[in-house]
Amino acid sequence: MALLGNLLKGGLKLTVSIQREKNNHAKVQRKTLSKLLAKARYTQFGEKYNFEEILNTAVFDEGNAFYEKYKQFVPVHNYEKIFRDWWHKAHEGEKNVCWPGRVKYFALSSGTSEAASKYIPVTKAMTKAFQRASIRQILSLGRYEELPSDLYEKGFLMIGGSTELSVIDEGRFQGDVSGINAANIPFWFERYYKPGREIARERDWSRKLEKIVEEAQHWDIGFMAGVPAWLQIIMERIIERYNLKNIHEIWPNLSVFGHGGVSFEPYRAGFEKLLGKPLIYIDTYLASEGFIAFQNRPHADGMRLVLDNGIFYEFVPFNDKNFNEDGELVANPQTLMIDEVEEGVDYALLISTCSGAWRYLIGDTIKFANKRRAEITITGRTKHYLSLCGEHLSVENMNKAVELSAEDLGITVKEFTVAGISHDSLFAHQWYIGTDDAVDADMLRDKIDAHLKILNDDYIVERRHALKDVFVTVLPSATFLGWMAKRGKMGGQNKFPRVLKKNLIDEWEAYLQEQGVQVETVNLK
Repeated sequence: MALLGNLLKGGLKLTVSIQREKNNHAKVQRKTLSKLLAKARYTQFGEKYNFEEILNTAVFDEGNAFYEKYKQFVPVHNYEKIFRDWWHKAHEGEKNVCWPGRVKYFALSSGTSEAASKYIPVTKAMTKAFQRASIRQILSLGRYEELPSDLYEKGFLMIGGSTELSVIDEGRFQGDVSGINAANIPFWFERYYKPGREIARERDWSRKLEKIVEEAQHWDIGFMAGVPAWLQIIMERIIERYNLKNIHEIWPNLSVFGHGGVSFEPYRAGFEKLLGKPLIYIDTYLASEGFIAFQNRPHADGMRLVLDNGIFYEFVPFNDKNFNEDGELVANPQTLMIDEVEEGVDYALLISTCSGAWRYLIGDTIKFANKRRAEITITGRTKHYLSLCGEHLSVENMNKAVELSAEDLGITVKEFTVAGISHDSLFAHQWYIGTDDAVDADMLRDKIDAHLKILNDDYIVERRHALKDVFVTVLPSATFLGWMAKRGKMGGQNKFPRVLKKNLIDEWEAYLQEQGVQVETVNLK
C-alpha cells in the first residue's frame, strides 16, 4: 500500500474521527465558540467586545445563555464593516487584531458580483483547519463500498486558482485560497497532488490549461476536484487533444469528482457525456473563509457541516424581516444557533472563525436537508436572487428549472444567468442561456417558465400579476467564457453570476454589443 493509503487508513490520527461523529450539535458548537473566544480574548477585538465576560457566562451555562450574551456583546459584520474597522489593520501588518499574532496570508476573493478584491485573513490556525477538513473528506470515501481499494494510491487532480502568491511585505502573502492551501500541503500528499506545484503556480488560465492537457497522459487520476465548468473544459480539451472517446480512456481509474462553488445539476448532462463510466459525486462547501461542509456518506441528503473545526455558525432566516430588497442584512437581525433551525427553511450564514471573522455574513444561503445529521444544501447567495415584486426566485429554483428544461429538450446548458428588468409599468425577467446545441428559443422559454411555476408558489402568483413578461436569449457558451476572460476570472474558483444586478447588467450588455452578438429576445405575454 502506498504512503497516502497507509497514512489515511491507519497512521494518521485525527482530532475527531468520522466514525465517531457527535450528534449533540449545539453542545459541539458551544464548545467551538468557547475555544474561539478563549483564544482571541486578549486581541484588540476580544478586549473591545468583552470576550472575557462572555466566557464567564459559558462556565455556568448548559443552555443558550452563553450564546445570547455573545449576540448581545458582538455586532454582526459584513465584509465592508469588518475590513474597515478591523481587518485593514491586520492587512497592514498589525498584530493581535482579531486573532493572536500577525496574519501571514490573505485570500483574495471577489465572489461573482463585486469587482474589487476582498482581503480575507487566513491564519495558521485556519490553514490547519483546512487540512483537517480535507483529510476527513478523503477518509469519508471509505464509506463508498463501490470504490476501488487502491483509490488512495491514485492521483488527486485539484483545479483552483494560481498558487503563485503576491508579496504583501516580508514574510506575508496574498492570493487565491487554493494557492494558500497548496503552499501548506502536507509533505506526504505532494506526490499525489496534480497538476503539481509548477503548473498550479501558472496565473494565465490558457497556459495552465495547455500544460495540464500536455501532462494528462502521464497521470493516473482517481479523484478530481474543482468548479464543474472548468473541469468540463479540461476534460473536453484532453479528449480532443488525444482523440479519445471519453476521459476514461486516458484515466481509467477516475472514480470520484468532488465539486463545489455552484450547483452541479445544470452541468451534469454535459459532464457525463465525457465519461466512460459513472463517477461518485461528492459535494463540497469550501470558501475563502473556511472549509464549511462536505458530503460524507453515500446518498446523503446534503453536506455535513464541519462543526468542531474552528468555525461557529449562526443562521439568519432569509426573509423580508432580516434582509432588504437588495439582499443586505438589516440592523439587529434574528439569528439562531444550530439547535433552533428548521429543515427546509432558507438561512443566511454568519460565521465566527479561527481566522478572526466574528459574526461575519459570508453571503451564502443554505437550508437544512437533515437537521439530525447537520446536513445542508446551498440554495444561493443573499444578493443572488430575484424578487422584483415578491416572486422570491432563488438560485436553487433557477438551477432546477434549467436542469429540467434542458433534460426535456435534450440539450446541454453550460451557463446561464438572469436579470430582473422594468417592463412598461411592471416587471420582467431576462434570461441568457448558454448552449451549443440547436434549440427553439420559444420552447426553451416556455419550459423554464412552466417549471418555475411548479417549483415556486410565489413565482406563479406574480406571473399572474406584476411579473408580466419573460425574455429568453440563447447564446453560444463561448460568449459566457469570453466575458469571464475579459473580467480576469478564468479558471480557479471563479463562477459566472447566476443573477445580474446593478452595474453587472450594463457591463454584460455592453460586452454583448462589443462582440457583435445579435440578441434575439423572445417576449412571453
